[in-house]
Amino acid sequence: MTRPIPKTNAARLLDELSLPYSMLAADIPDDDLSAETAAKLLGLPNETVYKTLVLKGDKTGFLEACLPAGFELDLKALAAASGNRAVSLIAVKDLQGLTGYKRGGCSPLAGKKKLPVYLDERALSLESLAINAGARGVMLLLAPADLIKATGASIASIAREG
Repeated sequence: MTRPIPKTNAARLLDELSLPYSMLAADIPDDDLSAETAAKLLGLPNETVYKTLVLKGDKTGFLEACLPAGFELDLKALAAASGNRAVSLIAVKDLQGLTGYKRGGCSPLAGKKKLPVYLDERALSLESLAINAGARGVMLLLAPADLIKATGASIASIAREG
């Protein structure tokens, strides 16, 4: 028997915007919250599972970057795309206070504060992608165009093979 998937604020936002999505869930181990592990447990290819990282730019302040599992964030590319000289990841201890989400459950949707979102351009070649729904192990499967509509994401080449 499968456990019911909880409705998250991110899913409620998509409902409010009348954007179609489906939800997936897997039991993600606390000691490995990687997007690669989530992809494997959900039976999805790495390139369709997007992780959300929260950073701070030296000029613009906080922002979020969404990139596929199996890739690393190109900090210089994100800095250039976001109008910063440099960007750096925020401390894990600051994540929940800023976004309302815990590590391993961060979503670019319906956070505590609306932050600028930068989506890696690889997403545009996908029919659908999986993005965290705001809870560990719970993902939203939606069209990249709908994620862009919901977040106002800017598209940029911000990921490099890791």
